[in-house]
Amino acid sequence: MDIRQIKDAIARRSMGLVALGVMSAAFLVGFGLYWRARPVLAGRRWTEILFSAAWHPARGEFGLGGFILGSFWVTAIAMVIAVPLSLLTALYLSEYASRRTREWSRPVVDVLAGISPVVYGVWGMLVVVPLVRDYAMPFLSSRLKFFPFASDNFTGFSALAGGVVLAVMVVPIMVSVMEEILRTVPPEIREASLALGATRWQTTKKAVLKKAWPGVVAAIILGFSRASGETMAVLMVAGCALQAVPKSIFDPAYPLPALIANTYGEMMSVPLYDAAILLAALVLFLLTVLFNAVGWGILLRLEKREG
Repeated sequence: MDIRQIKDAIARRSMGLVALGVMSAAFLVGFGLYWRARPVLAGRRWTEILFSAAWHPARGEFGLGGFILGSFWVTAIAMVIAVPLSLLTALYLSEYASRRTREWSRPVVDVLAGISPVVYGVWGMLVVVPLVRDYAMPFLSSRLKFFPFASDNFTGFSALAGGVVLAVMVVPIMVSVMEEILRTVPPEIREASLALGATRWQTTKKAVLKKAWPGVVAAIILGFSRASGETMAVLMVAGCALQAVPKSIFDPAYPLPALIANTYGEMMSVPLYDAAILLAALVLFLLTVLFNAVGWGILLRLEKREG
């Protein structure tokens, strides 16, 4: 074996070890959180923790049901708003916009994606919360009588406000990824569709979007991961009231990331408190892994069907 083969073997094994370390990081994070959360799990069932909304650390009650529901509300609202906006924007920039429009839009999208979450949180407090309080809630409450709405002292800090801010945060990321994916579709597919007499929209819908659909799903998964783990902006606009179990989009929500950021390091004199917060982190970690696994499973199935 000459020196070049030795160097190649060393480089291959070194890179393999680095890749193994990166891929094992998720396992190490999950195991570390579980190890630190074991005290609060002793003598308590997972169903009691996951489905109970009773959060009274001083009495040894650590129900995470209300926080999990708050995370679901905020993330679901964000994705319902962000997915159609991102997809339509990406389709326009990829298929309809002029070259000059695409050139100046890219820096704008990149700037929006790089803005600090605190800035989005402040913007949400100054703009989104008043809009939800003064316009969205009265408008919908007068038209949807069957829907449970907030009380008369509604302040605007709600799951809807948190979802809107999260949607604004994840749209730039999803637009950037979706546009790049749509632009990778070979131009021959567009030309063939147009040559057969299809309109521009029919070509975009039936040919381009169908070909790029697995990548679009991957972009949605990326946006969902970003939304489900966001902390600071949601903490500032979602209300975050303890013992508040949201029953509608206008109720305060207290997502798991906000709970961890807002309470860890405080009240450590309460028995099992730090273990309970780390358990909340473990639950958030497991939910993120679960939803990403489901999303990637859908993506692989789409790719297999396309193949």
